[in-house]
Amino acid sequence: MKKLRIAQIAPLIETVPPKKYGGTERVVYNLTEGLVADGHDVTLFASGDSTTSARLIAPVSESLRLGRKTRSSIIMHMLMLSKVYEEMAGEFDIIHSHLEYLTLPFAARSSTPTVLTMHGRLDTPDYARILRRYRDMAYVSISDAQRIPVPDINWVKTIYHGYPKDLYSFNPDPEDYFVYLGRFSEEKRPDQAIMMARACNVRLKIAAKIDQADKAYFKQRVEPLLDSPLIEFVGEVDDLRKSELLGNARGLLNTIDWPEPFGLVMIEALACGTPVIVRRCGSSPEVVRHGRSGFVCDTRQDFIKAIHDIDTISRKACRREFENRFTLRHMTTNYEELYYQLLEKSKPSSQNGSSVRVVNGKSREIAA
Repeated sequence: MKKLRIAQIAPLIETVPPKKYGGTERVVYNLTEGLVADGHDVTLFASGDSTTSARLIAPVSESLRLGRKTRSSIIMHMLMLSKVYEEMAGEFDIIHSHLEYLTLPFAARSSTPTVLTMHGRLDTPDYARILRRYRDMAYVSISDAQRIPVPDINWVKTIYHGYPKDLYSFNPDPEDYFVYLGRFSEEKRPDQAIMMARACNVRLKIAAKIDQADKAYFKQRVEPLLDSPLIEFVGEVDDLRKSELLGNARGLLNTIDWPEPFGLVMIEALACGTPVIVRRCGSSPEVVRHGRSGFVCDTRQDFIKAIHDIDTISRKACRREFENRFTLRHMTTNYEELYYQLLEKSKPSSQNGSSVRVVNGKSREIAA
């Protein structure tokens, strides 16, 4: 198959890959690296402090969350989309946007096919309205459950996220603690993870980011529960520390209470061989096989039983689950197949006899 000219459009909030917390940017990084390794000509639109093997075009020099300048997130993203679609669309065979609904007015008027991966929750009326207005775009879900609120748009494929096979190391001999890893937000319910650990008299390490919007929740609901010798508050961690925490844990306590679109932390744990204990929400029954790679829980008693039964789950089986379903190879191949399918469908209107351009050297274009 011919090699493709592909644009990857990432959010500007975090670097690609993120230095600490950041799921979408991590996925974009891995996919971009996988596509470059397969020989495609990839251009990544992301913040200038990003790292990539692709050509980097950056409308901002630093990611918006960690940068020193105060910028409007919506305006900067709109400016980036304008550059992609109004100035550069003809340079690409496929445009792959991770900016969700912001992309729609631009993509709908472009002759270059666009793939839209939906990374977030879709269960709000306004979200359904905007997606239905552009129902014929090519939408990718990251779990089948993610589609449920808006089933009547053009879902072209479900593609699970994936990591490089050797990014996380399998650990057959964990230490004696459980881990909660994610965000301090009410929808993630870290307070319940703490209460479960205390009820079962097991150690729990908590590594989580505190967004400005969640500070009140943290102060009122989480902080009072930290005063226990069983609980260790680690804070927000980078990739190396995350790997250590997950790999050495007996299990991941994932007490989410929202329609989880995917949940990267679950496959990160499985890659280490660490079983996952998770509430039955959104994607969790798709990612975790109950009794095989962890436990999917409905009640408080389910969680307590799962904590006590964690050692009945084979850590080797958890690692095999990751290798069989959630590697970068799986994700990259699925997206490549989709790109070719969309190009085949668009041939009558987009064929112009031009050949694929191969870029030997990688360039970087970074705005101030």
